[in-house]
Amino acid sequence: MFGNQTLAHVGGYLHRRPRVVGALFVATSFALYYFFILNGAGDAILEAIYESGTTNPSITSILRTSNEYRRNPIEPPFKDQFWEVGQRSRNLSQWITILDSQWGSKLPKDDRHLLVNAIEETAISLFPFLRPPDTKQDNTAPLSVLRESLTKGSRGIVISAGGSDSSVRFAGHLIASIRDVLGCTLPIQVVYAGENDLPKHRRDALSSLDKTHNTEFLDVWTVFDDAALQLRRGGWAIKPFAALASRFEQVIVLDADAVFLQSPDVLFEQHAYVDNGAYLFHDRLLWQHAFQDRHQWWKEQIKEPSPAMNKSLVWIEDYAEECDSGVVVLNKSRPEVLVGLLHIAWQNTYDVREEVSYKITYGDKETWWLGLELAGSSYEFEKHYGSIVGWAKEDDMENKTVCSFVIAHPDEEDKLLWYNGSLLKNKLADPHNYEVPIFWMMDGKWEKGGKKDMSCMVDERAWWLSGDEISVLQHSIELAVQVDELLGLNEQN
Repeated sequence: MFGNQTLAHVGGYLHRRPRVVGALFVATSFALYYFFILNGAGDAILEAIYESGTTNPSITSILRTSNEYRRNPIEPPFKDQFWEVGQRSRNLSQWITILDSQWGSKLPKDDRHLLVNAIEETAISLFPFLRPPDTKQDNTAPLSVLRESLTKGSRGIVISAGGSDSSVRFAGHLIASIRDVLGCTLPIQVVYAGENDLPKHRRDALSSLDKTHNTEFLDVWTVFDDAALQLRRGGWAIKPFAALASRFEQVIVLDADAVFLQSPDVLFEQHAYVDNGAYLFHDRLLWQHAFQDRHQWWKEQIKEPSPAMNKSLVWIEDYAEECDSGVVVLNKSRPEVLVGLLHIAWQNTYDVREEVSYKITYGDKETWWLGLELAGSSYEFEKHYGSIVGWAKEDDMENKTVCSFVIAHPDEEDKLLWYNGSLLKNKLADPHNYEVPIFWMMDGKWEKGGKKDMSCMVDERAWWLSGDEISVLQHSIELAVQVDELLGLNEQN
């Protein structure tokens, strides 16, 4: 009797206070949700909760999809799962776009919380490296934390410079050149993996080269748990994680041995970047119809090629290598670009790169465009395939041959912008010989050389470098010699 009276009393109380009923229902739903998530069971019950009509139908659909991803995570072997990671990434970027939209901002608080939770669970399921190191306390919403760490409206340069004395040396050359020769004032972040990768005395030396006092240092181990990444000895693999960890919304990712003839600022002005939020540079056109296993794998994983993909001569004419990743420009404020970068980073995790990425292709180069392509991100390459800057052959009377050890890239107006390979004539064979190139060529045919034999481009007109371009390189070399002395690396082999 007493129990029945109490129940009736509670029932009457709740009947008079429908908001309390709603709050209790939501709290119970969340409690059940997390209970079943943690215990890896109860999917049918969870779906029943989703379909109860208490949330927006669009949110319900997202929750169902997120739950499906959670129940079926991406697991090794990874070779045939790049497309699937891309499909899930596309949904993830769409959900982030919804969250950021005006519609998303007007969602009821509880629905918005469910949407955020679905985004975070999907991100962690796809990209486990997002979970921060144990030293970080908040690991429940790492994607939100990563996005909130971006300085709104910021632009900057990221250089990975750890691992070897030559990398530190070239980073010093690059910083000195873009600051003192080209007058670039963009903030710079030098990224490394752990104290031993770039010790404090090296950081201090690099910092001293920047008279604008606008160079920072970022240890990626403070952002990502290195257990699954192994970036300390990963070489190129650190680059996408450096781009992700950087506080800059718009980021220019540079190899330390990049050489600029114009200020890097102009990269943000290229129409391909402004229109798409991701700007890439082509490799050389070489080895047509070779590496058929590579091409077959690309065809298997890229099931619906984008317009950008269908313009690729690697894709349609069977050349071997698409991207020179010495310079990559990304706008991380665009959700689809940020998620594309997550796909790129996933390809550079230890297990994936050791099984697939660095086995089928060479290093990180092809992971950049492939991640953007598969994740449905907009991107665009420069309009020319790799050009060359170097020297003419002595017997070239027609001025149609240029030879060197580097790949060059013009801007959208066909003016030389940058080249890879450092200011040294041949960084692999002679670490002391600086020499200013005097010719360049684009759209010619490549003749591949070796470590000690220069590659050449032929059959197009060789252009003289302008007086201003030669002056930039001469001044950059003068500073590079001073940097070598400062760092004590002028005798390094």
